[in-house]
Amino acid sequence: MKKLILIFILTLVIACNKKGKTVIAKNKIVEMTKQNIYPFKTKTLNGNDFDFSSLKGKKVLIVNTASKCGLTPQYKGLQKIYDIYKDKGFTIIGFPANNFGQQEPGTNKDISAFCEQNYGVTFPMMQKISVKGEDMHSIYQFLTQKSKNGLQDSEVAWNFQKYLINKNGELEKVISPKTLPTDEKIINWIEK
Repeated sequence: MKKLILIFILTLVIACNKKGKTVIAKNKIVEMTKQNIYPFKTKTLNGNDFDFSSLKGKKVLIVNTASKCGLTPQYKGLQKIYDIYKDKGFTIIGFPANNFGQQEPGTNKDISAFCEQNYGVTFPMMQKISVKGEDMHSIYQFLTQKSKNGLQDSEVAWNFQKYLINKNGELEKVISPKTLPTDEKIINWIEK
């Protein structure tokens, strides 16, 4: 019995020294390692390949967007912080989605024209995806599932929900859609 307890304690110590979180469930040690966004690939609104590994070392704000939403004016704030911090290790990645009230009905071409003409958007915008349901894009599966992001389970509540990714590509915070991009808590996170 003493040997069994000693083996259990040693296993626990070894597991705790590894990167990640150690959880004991039903007398088994289960390690949850934090994954990152770098394995993901997608396409921009213009159809170009986009590799998230190109973001290594940067803080990233990922946001689901819509052109016909009461929160659409947040594009202005997103562009403002992008302009200020884009050369300081920060970027924004926008994902148009039509999951809420059919508020993003346009094509990728329509969305691109809308963003450029109305808000002067220059931060990277990806092709329209789904951020909820059975057809949820893999990047949003990562962002919303603790088993994949290592931080927390969440649900995309509405358009303009923000996910803050640290310089290691790991999810660090989930921010409400109603919180403006220029809010102090987002600015402080970018600057720290």
